Amino acid sequence: MDPPVCRASASLARSRSPESGKPRIRWQRVIQQVAPAQSRPMIRRLALTVLAALAATAAPAWAADLRVLTAGAFKQVLVAAQPEFERRTGHRLLIDNDTAGALQRRITAGEAFDLVVSSPASLQPLRQAGKLAEEAPPPLARVGIGVAVKPGTPVPPLASVDDFRRLLLQARSVAMIDPAAGGSSGIYLAQLFEQWGIAPQVKAKAVLVPGGLVAERVMNGQAEVAVHQISEILAVPGAVLVGPLPAEIQNYTVYAGAIGAQARDPAAARQLLDTLRGPGLAGLLQAKGMEPVH
Repeated sequence: MDPPVCRASASLARSRSPESGKPRIRWQRVIQQVAPAQSRPMIRRLALTVLAALAATAAPAWAADLRVLTAGAFKQVLVAAQPEFERRTGHRLLIDNDTAGALQRRITAGEAFDLVVSSPASLQPLRQAGKLAEEAPPPLARVGIGVAVKPGTPVPPLASVDDFRRLLLQARSVAMIDPAAGGSSGIYLAQLFEQWGIAPQVKAKAVLVPGGLVAERVMNGQAEVAVHQISEILAVPGAVLVGPLPAEIQNYTVYAGAIGAQARDPAAARQLLDTLRGPGLAGLLQAKGMEPVH
């Protein structure tokens, strides 16, 4: 007579799934063939416990690596939302940030991505060129421009337009995004300084940052004042947010999300986009210096 384990193996070999042709494990039959009669109930309970634990901890069967391109101001929102999204869906986010203008150039040149978050103005040409899914990119949030200084520095007044103009003229150095890099705040500020007729004075003392966190320049002593989007000021540890620009000259940048026309997993990208649009993200947006837009 064959040993019990051999008989069990033969039973498994004869039992195959009609869909895949792979062995289909009949646990009750294995237990009956291998275990003594008196221990079968205990083994059956143990097997069910193990299977339940595996089911509770296993990653979803459908999981994707999502390449997400984002303008810098929205990066902190994505990074903060990443752990819960990955835990809930099993997908993994690969986040890369740049200025809105640089993202437009990179995508135009053929860079692969699943989801992009940027300004509507930079996304529109990409949509017309067939780089994005056909649907109009839905707005996700907006952010205004603020002023930052280093801790311990006297906090300048910022209640009026005159306060801001005076601050720019009196500061020894002013850090801002380089308009040539395509950053939304840098482009707006350069136009504002031209309108005020102070562009040459500000340019002479400007610390132009090609991308990234402008407020880092006040923390490392390269600039006395930083003017940048509020969400990116809050992302710099220790930087003091003096406040937003006065309402009369405030400029909000809206960020929208779009799925790539050649996304590797459009359904997974849709899950992320729906999460970023959902009401559950409102508190996170506000904590990161942004406002929901729906």
